Amino acid sequence: MADSKTDKMLAGAAMTSEPVIDKHYQLRETKKATEIIEKAMNLAREEIPKGHVATYIPELGKEDPHQLGICLYPLKGDKICLGDYDVRFTMQSVSKVVMLIVALEVCGLKNVFKKVGMEPSGEAFDSLVELDVSNSKPYNPLINSGALAVCGLLLPEVSFQDMLRYTRNVCSDQGIELNESVFDSEMKTCSRNRSIAYLLESKGIITTDVEDTLRFYTKMCSMNVTAESLANLGKKLANDGVCAIDGKRYMSSRTARIAKTLMLTCGMYDGSGSFAIKVGIPTKSGVGGGLLSVSDKRAGIGVFGPALDVQGNSIAGCKLLREISNKLRLNLFYDPEWDKEDEEDEENTVLKEMQARSVM
Repeated sequence: MADSKTDKMLAGAAMTSEPVIDKHYQLRETKKATEIIEKAMNLAREEIPKGHVATYIPELGKEDPHQLGICLYPLKGDKICLGDYDVRFTMQSVSKVVMLIVALEVCGLKNVFKKVGMEPSGEAFDSLVELDVSNSKPYNPLINSGALAVCGLLLPEVSFQDMLRYTRNVCSDQGIELNESVFDSEMKTCSRNRSIAYLLESKGIITTDVEDTLRFYTKMCSMNVTAESLANLGKKLANDGVCAIDGKRYMSSRTARIAKTLMLTCGMYDGSGSFAIKVGIPTKSGVGGGLLSVSDKRAGIGVFGPALDVQGNSIAGCKLLREISNKLRLNLFYDPEWDKEDEEDEENTVLKEMQARSVM
């Protein structure tokens, strides 16, 4: 529809100049960065045998687990694409970021957080525990229960076609389509999500038709993207919701900030805390093998690696991001002082100083 709310989101204010990157946020130059990423990919591939593709969705179980690709798109500088960066895979839970963005823009912050909380759950992505043992709403919008609640809020306001069109635009990828095979496979095996949805209805959190809500949610998860698509979205989030190329605003500053914050605290399910410490890049994972990462004021990053760890996150993708985080100055908390000495050496020096003082 020409006048849909998602279309109005694309008519925001334009930037008047290209982004300014100060030294604190300046990435390595392209050639050096590419060398660092190539070495990191070789290390990350060694992790693949330790992971497994998501066989609980039969269609996802057909993926080649040895695939690995990355696209890093700086706010300033050349895009770096390596490996299987252009292979299409389904968004799965990465789509929860898109759902959250649209819900905040169309329904408003107060309405969204009446339905879901803002806290890490500490549970698996498809857990029923926190809902079943209390009267609480879902902990956050980036777990299955929270995303289903958001879908119930969105359903009266936008259609799946509206969401598909917005996803294509915000990912700068008009080739994004619904993967019908994955959608059918998920709908046949979504007993757990169906249980969650009906439990949410019993608590009054979902007030729309449960089956319609479940289909809407599953279609969002079944959109085909690439690592490059996700990097394009990540770059807009890194630039305060604005496209650094044409200056078009795709979401408000507040929405971009909320999305990035929740990605840091909740985006990797029950592995979110350790990932934040070890990597320090707001990231959202999906069991299709995708990782959407946002290095604020620096770059958007998309990764594809379908072999998963026990939390349901790309095992090689997480290793890859960990390897490049500090070396490319992508860590949210990066400080130029870190370049002066190796982290292990610094820890040893502090320990030695403490020991020396205790002897005196």
